[in-house]
Amino acid sequence: MAQTQFAPRVFSGIQPSGGLTLGNYLGAMKRFVTMQDAGTHQTIYCMVDLHAITATLQDPQTLRRNTRELCAGFIAVGIDPEKSILFNQSQVPEHTQLAWIFNCIARMGWMGRMTQWKDKAGKNAEAASLGLFAYPALMAADILVYHATHVPVGEDQKQHLELTRDIAAKFNHDYGQEFFPITEPVIEGAATRVMNLQDGTKKMSKSDPSDKTRINLTDSADEIAKKIRKAKTDPDALPEALSGLETRPEARNLVNIYAALADIAPQAVLDQHAGALFGHFKIALADLAVEKLAPITTEMSRLMDDPAEIDRILGRGAERARDIAAPILAQTYDIIGMLRS
Repeated sequence: MAQTQFAPRVFSGIQPSGGLTLGNYLGAMKRFVTMQDAGTHQTIYCMVDLHAITATLQDPQTLRRNTRELCAGFIAVGIDPEKSILFNQSQVPEHTQLAWIFNCIARMGWMGRMTQWKDKAGKNAEAASLGLFAYPALMAADILVYHATHVPVGEDQKQHLELTRDIAAKFNHDYGQEFFPITEPVIEGAATRVMNLQDGTKKMSKSDPSDKTRINLTDSADEIAKKIRKAKTDPDALPEALSGLETRPEARNLVNIYAALADIAPQAVLDQHAGALFGHFKIALADLAVEKLAPITTEMSRLMDDPAEIDRILGRGAERARDIAAPILAQTYDIIGMLRS
């Protein structure tokens, strides 16, 4: 099999389902900025609006607003549309075209084992959409249509990236050439999985019915501070070592959030605050969170006041994305024997 050298390229995407949270920021977007600014990889970031329609019917106006808000969030946290390619998925048809090829490469057994399919479809799988079942193949196409070599992912998406690797390996094997890279996951940071402020065993989610379980990127400084003050903890002081947090999920979550916001290790947080009760620690955490998040909220609001500018940015990003994706899809068609004029 011919050896191929792939240019270092990062791809990742977030669904525009509305309500960006601290979990989105610390678990994904903050790391996106770090990878962009490192300058070692080309960075491509996508609003995966096609994925947003797999499970529930979306109101068209709401989906458009959510897509623009997500774009505003990317820019507000530090994604530069000149340094990174920033676009929404549905403007680049090569994603769905390659996804069909991957539907024919992936095996039913692979798809049926996806944990998120089982969780989201539940006992009513017969009523779930085909898109919900097949969307990991679209996710693989999102990544591989750019020959992305690295994908920053949360723990909950590791299985889908493993499927992407399986699809790439099977395509390469079936057609006898190393055409698609075996993409590497990038999982790092103190808060890759930010937990619920009221239940440290559950992931922070915008779909939770209680707003006090999460910090939204649109929250005011007062709202951020209030939610942190009311976050569930326990009566014990912070320990000197991380092992002292193993059976204290809410305490560990707040320490991880502090560490991620401050760009330090969780142990360094304990070095600074060991022995402190949570009444004092929450004050320090609230001050830090407001310092880091309030400018993001302000910038998102400013950007959302000019939707035409957001649409221009996304349109230009889509053109740049297609410059990469179209030749790769054309090569894919050549490899599998498609006739093209």
